[in-house]
Amino acid sequence: MTSSGTDETYQVCTRCVMDRMDSDTEFDEQGICNHCRNYEKIVQRVLLPKAERPAALQRIVEMVKAQGQGAEYDCVIGVSGGVDSSYVAYLVKKLGLRPLAVHMDNGWDSELAVSNIEKFLRKLDIDLQTVVLDWEEFRDLQLAFLKASVSDAEVPTDHAIWAVLYQAAAVRNIRYIILGSSTETESLASGRWTYGIHDWKYIQSISGRFGTRPLRSFPHYSNLDKIYYRFVKRIKVFSILDYISYNKAEAMGILENELEWRPYGGKHYESIYTRFFQGYILPRKFNMDKRKGHLSALVMSGQLRREDALAELRKPIYSGYMFEEDMEYVLKKFELTEGEFEDMMQLPNRTFRDYPNSLAMQDFIRRLRVMAFADKLGFSPKL
Repeated sequence: MTSSGTDETYQVCTRCVMDRMDSDTEFDEQGICNHCRNYEKIVQRVLLPKAERPAALQRIVEMVKAQGQGAEYDCVIGVSGGVDSSYVAYLVKKLGLRPLAVHMDNGWDSELAVSNIEKFLRKLDIDLQTVVLDWEEFRDLQLAFLKASVSDAEVPTDHAIWAVLYQAAAVRNIRYIILGSSTETESLASGRWTYGIHDWKYIQSISGRFGTRPLRSFPHYSNLDKIYYRFVKRIKVFSILDYISYNKAEAMGILENELEWRPYGGKHYESIYTRFFQGYILPRKFNMDKRKGHLSALVMSGQLRREDALAELRKPIYSGYMFEEDMEYVLKKFELTEGEFEDMMQLPNRTFRDYPNSLAMQDFIRRLRVMAFADKLGFSPKL
């Protein structure tokens, strides 16, 4: 599913492991890719110097506690069962915060993910709110994205996660949503890999054109909703992992030793559909291997040697038995025959630009957000 490197046009970055397979990738005279350069700019723009992070984190924690006085919870965290969100739960409790954990169940949770969530929340004594999506409605939306033939077909899940976090915070007048994203370990990727997580217009356009069911109960938020959440409800969103020295391997060790957490394989593989989509559909249909971005970010952050990342890429994404089980499971849940699925795999590839979207408005709101929330606390708000 990945190139062997025998093609004369094939080239791998000399710093990370991004390669020429991505049409957005360019190399300078030193063989360094544009994604590495962009990563450095993002890290420099978003992150505080390491020496300043502890004090900034302490100020934010004090602010969260102060504004949450008298309430049952002072922040909302999302939990998926994966390493990042699980470690956030561990960390906020150590900092003395009182989080409400929110989990969005879209019907694709692996048994291991469910087990992880139950174990670490019980040990940490954190309350859980689970939002279960209407399966028939969500199934129809996921199939619509496959029929649209875009590489960002997991947008519906990510959008719903954000929606339930916002809604949980707004209903309880909680001012802070604490994310499990990490700029250092997640900011190296191609711009063509994903678009539309926050674009309800884009999701509606795909559903309207290719879906068969109206989105009556699907958790969502429009551009106006975002303005309401940010400027009326005054909800702030930040990633706590940007204020610590976050090392994934060390975090996994803590989770395993202290919270009975178990690893699940690749990044975001706590979801069976994510595993199948990233491990099979993206490489085969779109020639995309998201491991390259994930591993490259770890290389650039100093958490992984480049040679080890290259060795990891030489391994198959799927073991044979797991792929066969996942394929059978996905087809059954989607109520597709092998022929129907293959027909979708053969559709011409499209991008979000082929469908109505609100990219211009997204950029405008992003600028408003930066102007409104940039302050001397060293607070790095997230979209």
